Amino acid sequence: MLPATLAGVCCVVAAVWSTRHYLIWREHRRSATLTPDSPGSQAPATKINVLVAAKDEEQNIAGCAASLLQQDYGNFDVTVINDRSSDRTAEVVSQLAAGDERLRLINVDHLPDGWCGKCHAMWTGTAATDGEWICMTDADCRQLSARTLSVAMRCAIDAGVDMLSVLPVLEMRGFWENVVQPVCSGVMMIWYQPERVNDPGSPNAYANGAFILMRREAYEAVGTHQAVRDKLMEDMHLAARIKQAGLRLRVVRSSGLYTVRMYTSLKEILRGWSRIFFGTFGTLPRLSISLVVMLIMGLLPYATVIAGLAAVAAGGSGWWLFAAVAAIAAIAVQMSVIYRFYGIAGARPALAWSYPIGCCVVVVTLVAAMAKHRRGATVVWRNTVYPGPGGA
Repeated sequence: MLPATLAGVCCVVAAVWSTRHYLIWREHRRSATLTPDSPGSQAPATKINVLVAAKDEEQNIAGCAASLLQQDYGNFDVTVINDRSSDRTAEVVSQLAAGDERLRLINVDHLPDGWCGKCHAMWTGTAATDGEWICMTDADCRQLSARTLSVAMRCAIDAGVDMLSVLPVLEMRGFWENVVQPVCSGVMMIWYQPERVNDPGSPNAYANGAFILMRREAYEAVGTHQAVRDKLMEDMHLAARIKQAGLRLRVVRSSGLYTVRMYTSLKEILRGWSRIFFGTFGTLPRLSISLVVMLIMGLLPYATVIAGLAAVAAGGSGWWLFAAVAAIAAIAVQMSVIYRFYGIAGARPALAWSYPIGCCVVVVTLVAAMAKHRRGATVVWRNTVYPGPGGA
């Protein structure tokens, strides 16, 4: 009987959502959050080479580089790798470098076959530097604190890790950013829970390329970017290789250290997150599972309420009313979790009601990521076309 089945599934959905309250509580209790008030690295300071890959980042690179140069860490330099930009990225960096010897520019004018752009840029940058630690960040990141490097280095040393990923605070201004991006982050957490990522005994590996601090010895031990040269999500694959090599990986949240605005429009969100899902999950089974989870956990209760109330209005059995009530209960629990999660994610908790809208957009994004696996499909990123896994 369909209504009885729907009622049962909605009860299960409500129970699963209830457990999310515990997971949020546990994550807050056990996981550290780095802030400008966290302990910083002490002298003598080990040298850090900060690397920024930039392609057509004229609008962002000045703010990124300037905020990095303001860091209070005692021994670092900044290298911007201009990756085939067609705008004024190189000119902007050159002007800044003229006033600060800690900043230098490397220009890349071609992309070798078999390489993804960011991988090649970062590999080029690391080959031209010699610090004991490498800090990789993105051109659209802006440091809010002068202590980011100091705090991150102290955390890495105290935790004895080889690769530290400091998660950004997402800057979300527009409606679609606040509605969709928290849901996308939730999808990522289906597979990459921080507690498992930070467990040396778990193969679960995750890193966010917005800020990665890595021992050079570890970087070389896992094959540098050459080992992941054809990967769009090189941060995730480097993290996986760190775990596979028996080295230590750690992911930490941050607040007040740095921020990034990933996308500004619905079109950018759809294109950007489909690439992230495609590059991160890698396989059709994982994408398919994520899609099914979104449909059942996110959208099924709403469809059940509509179907149940419509059936009752048409004289349907009491099972339809029971299914609708179970679905409403699931939605209530879901909303209570989403309200808390949006606050943690930096989105607007008042927009928790928009979660089903975000789910619909994410479903479209996951389907688009799955479509990239079809034969002959390509992935376009930063005006560069890369072949999909399906081949020609």
